[in-house]
Amino acid sequence: MSSKQITGAEIFIECLKKEKVDTIFAYPGGVVLKIFDALYEQKDIRYILPRHEQGGVHMADGYARSTGKVGVALVTSGPGATNVVTALATASMDSIPLVVFTGQVPTALIGNDAFQEADIVGITRPITKHNYL
Repeated sequence: MSSKQITGAEIFIECLKKEKVDTIFAYPGGVVLKIFDALYEQKDIRYILPRHEQGGVHMADGYARSTGKVGVALVTSGPGATNVVTALATASMDSIPLVVFTGQVPTALIGNDAFQEADIVGITRPITKHNYL
């Protein structure tokens, strides 16, 4: 019997696979780096690195428009998250299905002006159908 513990990042990747995500547009940084390690270790999800977070979400938008699948993107917290707002608004206005995951500071630090903290839920509420912390 194996006693290897599964990391949160590995669980995240398995959830993407169960939802049949085959491509993710992701820009690495800080709090999401463990997810990038888990992405590297698997071969079922194609990882595309954009030059900027906003470009990554625009790419996920284009992917959704051209394939009929849900576009998926991943960015880090704070400025990484706020950089996706224009691309989210574009997709929302055209009813394009996107799921964008952002990093966030630890729960205990939310509201304390922590490094790279941003109220991404509040910022994106007007341009998303569902928004979770």
